[in-house]
Amino acid sequence: MNNKIILITGGAGFIGSNFVHQWSKHSAKTIVLDALTYAGNRATLADLESQANFSLIEGDICDAQLVSQILAEHHVDTLIHFAAESHVDRSIAGPAAFVQTNVVGTFTLLEAFRHHWEAQGKPDHYRFLHVSTDEVFGSLGPNDPAFSEVTSYAPNSPYSASKAGSDHLVRAYFHTYGLPTLITNCSNNYGPYQFPEKLIPLMCLNILLGKSLPVYGDGQNIRDWLHVEDHCSAIATVLGQAQPGETYNIGGNNQVKNIDIVEQLCDLMDELAENLPVSPARKLITFVPDRPGHDRRYAMDITKIRNDLGWQPSYDFATGLRQTVGWYLDNRDWWQPLLSEDYQRYYSELYAERMALD
Repeated sequence: MNNKIILITGGAGFIGSNFVHQWSKHSAKTIVLDALTYAGNRATLADLESQANFSLIEGDICDAQLVSQILAEHHVDTLIHFAAESHVDRSIAGPAAFVQTNVVGTFTLLEAFRHHWEAQGKPDHYRFLHVSTDEVFGSLGPNDPAFSEVTSYAPNSPYSASKAGSDHLVRAYFHTYGLPTLITNCSNNYGPYQFPEKLIPLMCLNILLGKSLPVYGDGQNIRDWLHVEDHCSAIATVLGQAQPGETYNIGGNNQVKNIDIVEQLCDLMDELAENLPVSPARKLITFVPDRPGHDRRYAMDITKIRNDLGWQPSYDFATGLRQTVGWYLDNRDWWQPLLSEDYQRYYSELYAERMALD
């Protein structure tokens, strides 16, 4: 990637910022476009803003004029599209934002990149890489085989439906216009810089604050957990080696029940954190009514990316989880400002009623 000029959408968010930190030093120029909503944190990229080959632009991916201007002025040849509304609970409460950002936003980027690519004579080295999710495939039963790249789409939430729509648009632009697109579908990510509404940081922070640990349903829902650094290395591998039009599943080979993750986090916090308000932390576990349409199990078959491109995850879950807990313990200055009044209001609206019903 040393000679690429890369536009990264959503680069101040969780996965995007980790990618920027890993790979900006390898590219000729990195431009981040981020709306800096609640999940986009400028402070995450503060250490890069003084670098000559880095730019952070605050803006909306649905702003076609802005996107086109960035592509032309910076001579962008590679677009990596992380920007998305991504929290299932928020999509249930307010689906419109998910359709706007994930579907309309992706369409806007595709159109702008297509016209930019055509204006440059359709160079072979241009790439549009779209980062998606395993949730587009729906839910697996206990004995079902893992999702592969040919699994039929069956989204069950407004979030996953909006991501499925964006995947289909990217595929269509390759087949209709020849646009050099790539799609990656990843499993659940964890690691540094994740907004505290997601399971692992939510549990870590609630333990530190002595708050209840809400576990949906019976806690037996299974996810395949992928360390964000492994995800970023997989994206770079796909970008560097894959042929346009290809799709790759990216997973961590770590299928874990939600309740097991919460209990592991409790034990790690008991071991690593000092002066917890409640100890042992498992006392805080509270089962609450399940979310609507909650998928039971996800699992990713990563045979294709391993065989085609030689990639496989490097983190085992125990090591990655311990590292992640340590990061949140060592970086209170990063996450404490995120616990704003708006976040507290959202958290209360989401969980307080469920806890009252339990």
